[in-house]
Amino acid sequence: MSEKRLVRSSNEKMVAGVAGGLADYFDIDPVIVRLGFVALTLMNGIGFVAYLILMVILPEEQTTPYAPRSGNGNGHRQEIVNKAPKPTEFEPLGSREN
Repeated sequence: MSEKRLVRSSNEKMVAGVAGGLADYFDIDPVIVRLGFVALTLMNGIGFVAYLILMVILPEEQTTPYAPRSGNGNGHRQEIVNKAPKPTEFEPLGSREN
């Protein structure tokens, strides 16, 4: 089992990823954490200060670079293109008589 680390999120990022990182760590919705920061900021301003401190202290989440699944460089896109329905022939508008 991997150990959870408190880091700034690179996926759930609005400003610096602090709220997303806290949400990932505590396994809650990032919107709740963002609303908490806004509420604390409006009440006494400590939310803004806390966000800035956490933005400086928390390390950025380490991500791995994207590697395509297939060897052609298009990754999953080529599979989707191959499965797309083929166009059918349609009659031009007004060519059929009623």
